[in-house]
Amino acid sequence: MPILYFIGQLLFLPHVLLFLFSKNKAVIIQDLYARKAFANNGMKLISDLTFELLINRYFRTLFYFRTHGFLSKIVRIFYPKHPSFTIDVHTKIGGGVQLAHPYATIINAEQIGENLYINQLVTIGDKDGKRPRIGNNVQIHTNAIIIGAITIGDNAIIGAGAVVVKDVPDNAIVAGNPAKIIN
Repeated sequence: MPILYFIGQLLFLPHVLLFLFSKNKAVIIQDLYARKAFANNGMKLISDLTFELLINRYFRTLFYFRTHGFLSKIVRIFYPKHPSFTIDVHTKIGGGVQLAHPYATIINAEQIGENLYINQLVTIGDKDGKRPRIGNNVQIHTNAIIIGAITIGDNAIIGAGAVVVKDVPDNAIVAGNPAKIIN
């Protein structure tokens, strides 16, 4: 197993270069350790990054979103992102994104704050060309839909299956179709 791990890490050397030359290093580190303890050792960081890129195509998709440019596009050919997890290139997302199996998830927001938690089958999208704004520390659970020119406040929790078409205040929990504040 250790030799396979070492070979896997060597294969991801182009990703290490993308990381080292990225303007978004701090944000990528926040994403990497959003669900894990923080590493202080530089070699541990590179090891953790290559391991996560090797085993987690969702994280790889987020990594490619954070690292733009020609080399990133070339690397994607050999190490593809997840085909059913899409992040619009114009979306601004803060660090610390926690991806809890975001299968069939589309993120197309105007802006998203830090520490977003997101599950599978989530759609964040535009309506009439207007996109949502999402605050910090927001949780979005399975099969939730958030569309239009709305604002989701800080520390909000969007329940499974919620259809959110109106603003959600800070610290609110919403659920239902259409979504209503339940706490």
